[in-house]
Amino acid sequence: MAGAGPPVPTCLLLGAAGGGKSLLARRLRHIRPGRAPGEGRAGRGPGGQRARPPSPSRLPSRPPAAQLSAEGAAELGKPPATLPTVGTNLTDLRLPRKVTVRELGGCMGPIWPSYYGECGALLFVIDAASPTQVSASCVQLLSVLSAAQLASVPVLVLFNKIDLPCYMSLAEMKSLFRMQDIVSCATQPITMLETSARDGTGLADVLQWLRATLGDPR
Repeated sequence: MAGAGPPVPTCLLLGAAGGGKSLLARRLRHIRPGRAPGEGRAGRGPGGQRARPPSPSRLPSRPPAAQLSAEGAAELGKPPATLPTVGTNLTDLRLPRKVTVRELGGCMGPIWPSYYGECGALLFVIDAASPTQVSASCVQLLSVLSAAQLASVPVLVLFNKIDLPCYMSLAEMKSLFRMQDIVSCATQPITMLETSARDGTGLADVLQWLRATLGDPR
């Protein structure tokens, strides 16, 4: 009997309820990562430089434009309905290596740690259009970063819902969360991005980060 092959890497998708995790996971399935960072159209990095792979605690330069399938383009025009996640949702991505994104419902916060052992990367989603969610999200993020099992796991913090007129800018969110202090004290590499799961802004960056972190066999 043939061997089962190497295990499929898992990325946890965490965050408070209502942050847009389910829609984000659905959108990611319909975006094909670019051939390589910096190929194709030049990114919108500082000084007009080409995009580079994400680096810890920095907002990465914009990679080449996302390439959407016909189905994906149609979905990005009209977001599908989602319901609050109770339990877990699994989404498989090809980067081109198969990667499983495991979304855990925000209401499951007390049992998130039971899934940390199988985690190779972590996406933490924050609703940038909800000031009332800031303190709860900050407490959750600090709890996640302090977990011993995640001490060396790369983390991508996503400030989502920037398509809404009431969203807070990246600078405002960094200030409210005191991200500079969090990054300096954390043991794991942390990257931050602004995203909109509704219109697709920043999702190519998310896939680029996932591919750099988990997409190539070790």
